[in-house]
Amino acid sequence: MIRFIVATLLFALPLSSCANNSKSKSDNSNNLKTVQNMKTLNKFEFPKLPYAYDALEPHIDKMTMEVHYSKHHKAYFNNFVAAIKGTEMEKMTMEEIFANISKLPVAVRNNGGGFYNHVIFWENMKLDGGKPSEKLAKAIDATFGSLDELKKQFSDAGKTRFGSGWAWLSVNSNGKLFISSTPNQDNPLMDVTEKRGTPILTMDVWEHAYYLKYQNKRPDYIEAFWNVINWDVVSERYDSLVK
Repeated sequence: MIRFIVATLLFALPLSSCANNSKSKSDNSNNLKTVQNMKTLNKFEFPKLPYAYDALEPHIDKMTMEVHYSKHHKAYFNNFVAAIKGTEMEKMTMEEIFANISKLPVAVRNNGGGFYNHVIFWENMKLDGGKPSEKLAKAIDATFGSLDELKKQFSDAGKTRFGSGWAWLSVNSNGKLFISSTPNQDNPLMDVTEKRGTPILTMDVWEHAYYLKYQNKRPDYIEAFWNVINWDVVSERYDSLVK
């Protein structure tokens, strides 16, 4: 069955996806600055993947990255743009939209979240991604006691999310770090979430993020995720929020 699914997804991939993968791992280290892709969010443009499809192997496989980015993420983006077309939302920022999401159509909530969440997700991954900045490391120690404890709590947020969703490390309005989990395509910026704040790190725990390689073994995928965190980008996000 899995072989059939893979073959079907391969056949369905657009030519543009194949072109994106023509660059090798060595040519695509993620030196992306957060601000570059974050600007595309408020311009409502589909961002380029900041590395090759195989750049995160062996932890996240090429096939998963290709299908995840070119099919799933692109579909969320297209549906979001269609949902806000001809409305006042076209002139709003993503944060403004999310702050009022409870009053907006469900298509905006689901697809706007899917668009935004994946941009954050792609940016916060990189093979051999270093370590938190000194400033972020101190905040982690102050909040969680250690980086290992952060990893445990964040991993647990992903493991215990029933069904599909996300795990988050965010900064609240008081500049404090917190961990949370959201269902479906919700995120901490939305006014429907219990814990609200600005994300600096996220992990996708929808099955399409890991099933081709890890099947139903979500804990194995979560363990592998810690090998591809781009701490430079995560630290940059934190620094921009906490002066």
